[in-house]
Amino acid sequence: MRTALIAMTMVPALAIAGCATYRDAPIVDAEIVRSDGLAAIGEATRVGTLVVTPQHLVEDSRCPMNARCIWAGRVVVTARIDGAGWRETKNLILGEPVETHGRSLTLTSASPDKQTGVEVAEDEYLFGFEGG
Repeated sequence: MRTALIAMTMVPALAIAGCATYRDAPIVDAEIVRSDGLAAIGEATRVGTLVVTPQHLVEDSRCPMNARCIWAGRVVVTARIDGAGWRETKNLILGEPVETHGRSLTLTSASPDKQTGVEVAEDEYLFGFEGG
């Protein structure tokens, strides 16, 4: 009887303890979340305490690697950012840190490199992120 009583009191305590760690986890819809800070459009990746999902390539005006340009250009990607109990969508610009909910996030890379005369489909891009 004593063993049953101990078991009955431990189950609710374990359930509550499990909820505490879940509450601190980012909101994520994706079944698979990468852990390397890299993600393609629609793919989620963990960046520190955040989960980032690129949703749409807004702009890739980078100077092609096989051309000479006056302006280096930029890459802008719309990304969903999930944190502990919150979700936000922002445009991230390559190399420019963004502050959100007390954390910094930076789009650090976009590949492939742009080349003159070569069109790259949105789903061929791989984006890198740092921070969180």
